Amino acid sequence: MTSIGGTGDHPDRQLEDPKTLRELVLNIPEGIYITTPGGGIIDANPALLELLGFETLAELQQRSVAELCVNGDSLEEEHELLERNGLVRDFELDIKRPDGSVRTVLDTCYLVRDPETKSERLYGILIDITQRKEVELRLRKLLVRDPLTGCYNRRFLEDLEARLEPDGTAMGAIVVDVDHFKRYNDEFGHAAGDAILVKLARFLTRHARAEDAVIRIGGDEFLVVLLGDSVEATREIARRYSEQAAASAPIPISLGWAVRGPGESVDSTVQRADQGLIRIRLAERGRRERRGRSGESLEAR
Repeated sequence: MTSIGGTGDHPDRQLEDPKTLRELVLNIPEGIYITTPGGGIIDANPALLELLGFETLAELQQRSVAELCVNGDSLEEEHELLERNGLVRDFELDIKRPDGSVRTVLDTCYLVRDPETKSERLYGILIDITQRKEVELRLRKLLVRDPLTGCYNRRFLEDLEARLEPDGTAMGAIVVDVDHFKRYNDEFGHAAGDAILVKLARFLTRHARAEDAVIRIGGDEFLVVLLGDSVEATREIARRYSEQAAASAPIPISLGWAVRGPGESVDSTVQRADQGLIRIRLAERGRRERRGRSGESLEAR
């Protein structure tokens, strides 16, 4: 067996043999490429052609690197690192194949300058991590999703806070709570209570906008987060939820809302929305008590 870079006075330098290097490049399962700094593709090994979804090198050479990358900003960031350091290690990129599918890769490359011609080339290797990213995404969803309702959970809210706190992003918060949920559980059982929570989660998600996040923050308490919304928009959406709840919610609910103020923490905004819900419940309780004292039957409610 021949060793690579052997020991002693006469080390075996097989990697300096052009034939050995050719065999390595042609048979290694990772994609190897040579491009110009401007993104022109000069050469690629068979593994790269398979990874990118091209039959021949000639077909691949008709595309530029910029055309293959999904996110142009990521490519610009990589180029800046290359210009500054002369190399980049394990830089994540999303590549779009001719069939429309997207592969996530780690790119490691370095810049080579010919001292005589002053020409520059990028030598690099791409490692496909698409399956790993899919697994990470599935695990991520499990971590931030409530197993009963499928809504986001408090872990997601904590991540959201970490993203929103530094830049003061505008945010509306609508807190939704089931009326007398403990009484419902005691009367019909916890299985029926769970089924109601699932139906309520579907109701909230169905009437939410695509950019909103529905979060289960407690046993029967939910939070709808609206990003970038003004006071007027949040008020209107809360009103719409109330109207829809009266017509089609699976169980009576109450809600309160608030809009994040300048410099306010996300948690404080949510607490103010929750306090609004409590005020509404106290006001409703007062109205019921007044009706009861006036002789109105409470059974009708």
